[in-house]
Amino acid sequence: MGQITVEKNVGGIEGLCVITPKVHGDSRGYFMETYSQRDMEEAGLNIVFVQDNQSMSVKGVLRGLHFQKQYPQTKLVRVIRGSVFDVAVDLRAGSKTYGKWFGVELTEENKKQFLIPKGFAHGFLVLSDTAEFCYKCDDFYHPNDEGGLAWNDPAIGVQWPQVQGNYDGTASAAGYALVDGTPLNLSEKDQKWLGI
Repeated sequence: MGQITVEKNVGGIEGLCVITPKVHGDSRGYFMETYSQRDMEEAGLNIVFVQDNQSMSVKGVLRGLHFQKQYPQTKLVRVIRGSVFDVAVDLRAGSKTYGKWFGVELTEENKKQFLIPKGFAHGFLVLSDTAEFCYKCDDFYHPNDEGGLAWNDPAIGVQWPQVQGNYDGTASAAGYALVDGTPLNLSEKDQKWLGI
């Protein structure tokens, strides 16, 4: 593997990987390969990505936990500006780690990438003033195929950093904020998902 380091089965969950690219920098700036199919294949990751997506979100935005019902996707996610806490929850039927979650901070400084295989719910919380989030998918977007889980489901128990508040039995963001007082900001849809 020339330009990446791959940490496999992070959190003890088979298939989840944290990928760190080699960064070549000097006083002028830096260069890195953000994706190399050859390096991925040498690491045993044989995935054909077909779509790239990018989003921008402000501090306190929590997106997720989302999954695709009939057309599951493998995702390779990274942050190009700011900082997010990125989470994957194992939803694979028969998996010994079903319902288990793992989270990693992705930042423009650490340049880490998170590989999330098919069969996981995914979400992230923006910790910086703004964040730009990019990800590759191995299947195209299919309207009306999205499912979701409550971001605060106690049965899953994701420990979102900097979040304070009390669970009221729903996915509502009401009463939740970051430690600096920034209200948690979820879409209307994400506040209606149920537990696992």
